[in-house]
Amino acid sequence: MNAAVITCSNRSASGERPDDSGPLLADLLTAGGADVVLRRIVPDDVGEIQQAVREALDAGARVVLTTGGTGLSPTDVTPEAVRPLLEREVPGIAEALRLAARDRVPTSVLSRGVAGVVGDALVVTLPGSPGGVRDGMDVLTPLLQHAVQQLAGGDHRPGGGV
Repeated sequence: MNAAVITCSNRSASGERPDDSGPLLADLLTAGGADVVLRRIVPDDVGEIQQAVREALDAGARVVLTTGGTGLSPTDVTPEAVRPLLEREVPGIAEALRLAARDRVPTSVLSRGVAGVVGDALVVTLPGSPGGVRDGMDVLTPLLQHAVQQLAGGDHRPGGGV
């Protein structure tokens, strides 16, 4: 399964702060058997985020995961960038991501992340913290392979794993 990781962060894009969540996300995908075909760091800019998602799809990614920009700060625009690209939303994924760590991290419900389908790819926006990425991958890992198979026209038997 081909995957892409896009970090959305003004500070990481400018080199002011290291990108801790993007490499972690790529490592978790790779450990689960995915091939990461594209990694990008982009600023919190709707146009640049959308361009990175399009590049990921053009590179053959069937899973595109973003990290960062899903919170409430004025610069958090990842959902606004990704939502217009989605042909079909998958709200259950976004809901599960918000609820996965709620008991340990009550602020996780403030995430405005979205999930959905663009063509034959699943696109999911994750929080920008390493903890949010880990929690997100705990939710996504059992779903990704099955989602990709369904998007390719497969049946409804869950396969699990990345």
